[in-house]
Amino acid sequence: MLMHPNTTEAYDLFHNGTLALAEVERNGIRIDMDFLNEQRRRLTKKIKMTEKDFKISAFYKEWQRSTRTPVNINSDVQLARYLYKHKQIEPSKTTKSGKGSTDDETLKALKIPELDKLLRIRKLKKIRDTYLESFAREEVNGLLHPNFLLNFVRTFRGSSANPNFQNVPKREQEAMLITRKCLFPRVGHRLMELDFGSLEVRIAAAYHKDPTMLKYLREGHDMHGDIAKQIFFLDKFDKSIPSHDKLRKAAKNGFVFAEFYGDWYKKCAANLACTWGQLPKGKWKSGQGILFEDGHSLADHLKQNGIGSLSAFEDHLEKIEEHFWNKRFPVYRDWKETHWKKYQQTGYIDFYTGFRCSGLMSKNDVINYPVQGAAFHCLLWALIRINFLLKQYKMESRIIGQIHDAIVFDVHPDEVEDVIRISKKEMVELLPKHYSWINTPLTVEADLGPVDGSWASLKSYKIS
Repeated sequence: MLMHPNTTEAYDLFHNGTLALAEVERNGIRIDMDFLNEQRRRLTKKIKMTEKDFKISAFYKEWQRSTRTPVNINSDVQLARYLYKHKQIEPSKTTKSGKGSTDDETLKALKIPELDKLLRIRKLKKIRDTYLESFAREEVNGLLHPNFLLNFVRTFRGSSANPNFQNVPKREQEAMLITRKCLFPRVGHRLMELDFGSLEVRIAAAYHKDPTMLKYLREGHDMHGDIAKQIFFLDKFDKSIPSHDKLRKAAKNGFVFAEFYGDWYKKCAANLACTWGQLPKGKWKSGQGILFEDGHSLADHLKQNGIGSLSAFEDHLEKIEEHFWNKRFPVYRDWKETHWKKYQQTGYIDFYTGFRCSGLMSKNDVINYPVQGAAFHCLLWALIRINFLLKQYKMESRIIGQIHDAIVFDVHPDEVEDVIRISKKEMVELLPKHYSWINTPLTVEADLGPVDGSWASLKSYKIS
């Protein structure tokens, strides 16, 4: 098979990236082991108390009576057998083998109070055993030195290990506060993240060139707000209103990105209604779901618009999905089909950044891989350049990590604006000149912590 015509460019990126990321690994991030050990003790105590509470419930006692073997509350197989065979509950989602799922989303949707305790135990154990234990195992002289790898992901995207710096919780508040409060900059310094705004959406637009999407990105219109209005029947949308902001996030993460990555309306409907909207499966009653500022509930609002159950909401979302691809983004839709057919003919897909991915792939893989890979390559190109300039200017600030489309810095307080200025020039101005196929403006957002503040203390920082 012939190589990608830009293979040399791809090799140079990963060669220089390996050298830059080796320096990032060496820089490390400071860890507070006293706080970490105290959190491990506190979590262990909470887990034991919650397990004790769960085991005196009628739910657990019935589980015990239903099985011949001792109950293992950590066994998904035992739990699935009890819920779906013994109790005859209809699962909202099944595994690839066709059995009822026991993932967190599915268990939450069942609305069984005792399962909330089980989910609580799972969550606390994951914080302790996955995150804190990996931190403790890798600590050396008060520092962590996570590995940043370029040769483990099929999409040619970067990854991290020992510990995995890229999966430290951020969105889930409790897990974030426990894990990120362990990590600090050097004494007298600040932690800062610079994050590309909607990078994968912008890179996807470079491939499919849908005019509606290009207009959204070039003119700065709120695509997620528009979709939220359509899904949730909002005549006037204002994301400064808390309920509107939550519904916008629901539309963004539960529908727009899900559709872009190959999901379908039924799964989106359950996620939007039950997870984001806090509505039960089946028919809805007045007062259910999240509340609007005027006191009305989401169930009240949807019922006023003829949607009174999850089934009716699915039918509504099927029409939204049809409009999304056939009316709003038809060029994007056609590109997906053309791109898939080309892969079926050749057996490979080419990235704009000089990489080629071949072998057996699903349709979603074929569509998503070149976007995810090229988006990371944009970040890597910028990281290499910024790392070089920080050394060239003999600055005290340094890069300590990367998370897909974000760079994490340990910055000297006097150098904050200089680091932002240098980084913004590379990420926003020079990157599109290097990769001339980028066809929408790029944006950068900043989060900055206080002097000696933990990674949990970062707040949005306005870039001038």
